[in-house]
Amino acid sequence: MSSRNWTAFQPEGHRTDGDLKMTGLTGRSLLKDTDLTKPEFVSVLDLAAQLRQEKHAGKEGPRLVGRNIALIFEKTSTRTRTAFDVAAHDQGAQTTYLGPGETQIGEKESIRDTARVLARIFDGIEYRGGAQSNVEELGAHSGVPVWNGLTDRWHPTQTLADMLTMRDHCTGPLEAVSFCYLGDARNNMANSLLVTGAMLGLDVRVAAPESLWPDADIRSIADHLASSSGARLTVTEDARDAVSGVDFLYTDVWLSMGEPAEAWDERINLLLPYQVNAAIVEATGNPSVKFLHCLPAFHDVETGLAQRIHAKTGLSALEVTNDVFESRASIVFDQAENRMHTIKALMVATLTD
Repeated sequence: MSSRNWTAFQPEGHRTDGDLKMTGLTGRSLLKDTDLTKPEFVSVLDLAAQLRQEKHAGKEGPRLVGRNIALIFEKTSTRTRTAFDVAAHDQGAQTTYLGPGETQIGEKESIRDTARVLARIFDGIEYRGGAQSNVEELGAHSGVPVWNGLTDRWHPTQTLADMLTMRDHCTGPLEAVSFCYLGDARNNMANSLLVTGAMLGLDVRVAAPESLWPDADIRSIADHLASSSGARLTVTEDARDAVSGVDFLYTDVWLSMGEPAEAWDERINLLLPYQVNAAIVEATGNPSVKFLHCLPAFHDVETGLAQRIHAKTGLSALEVTNDVFESRASIVFDQAENRMHTIKALMVATLTD
């Protein structure tokens, strides 16, 4: 994979003098993708690009000195955890990690009471867990910014990084971008991509079996946003038609954490026609198409779970083949790094005046 070269991707008018463009998000939470308007979303991307350039140039100025941030992780994480940690520390803030089983949430103490306690101690709260209602309740009762690091319904900090990565690697305005999400489309990642793409005015295609399409209420939200943004939305079972002419291919894991092994065969057989492989890449008709994945990816047999799947099914890859994952088209590690820059921008935007 080619090495990064962010300098070539700075937006016009990008500032490097240490002054921040005001985002107007002070004190705000990000609980779901629709919490930001298009101008607000773009302002976070602009700020992330500035902070990224400062960091790479060794000229980053800390703006969050004296701030304390709670990181609640009811589900394990690599990218979200490290991105919040490093982003906060880069900006002079301190973090406290509250991992699975390390709080009283839901067992001995209500989320409402937890929110009111943590707000007396911390300046901001990240939550990664199960029900969307949990992060909504934290946001309603904490009085400090709360950021959704993943729930069963939305993954807004991921889509910030995704859109920054697309903007980095497209040749025209973001509104001209077309991308196709393939695979299980009834999950949090598909929800966030469909709704965010609709808000920003992109050409968004979703290719999935009809039984795994986004829920009707998610599609209704996206349709409403598209009516004002000019976004083009397509949800279809036809993968080859969906990817024709797109700039980006995007996929996610097919088997969620904790899913019973007896469900693997049925799910895999249902989704194999949506695997991102050489044939799908060729079907785009775009020699410059790029590949995105929020990670982790099942593209080889170098993990314990992948080895168990291989032993059961004989498959050495699931949602994406290794030749695509390791190709020049793959920008998944640019995307992963951008988690840190966009999360940093989100914290700076919501914790400073």
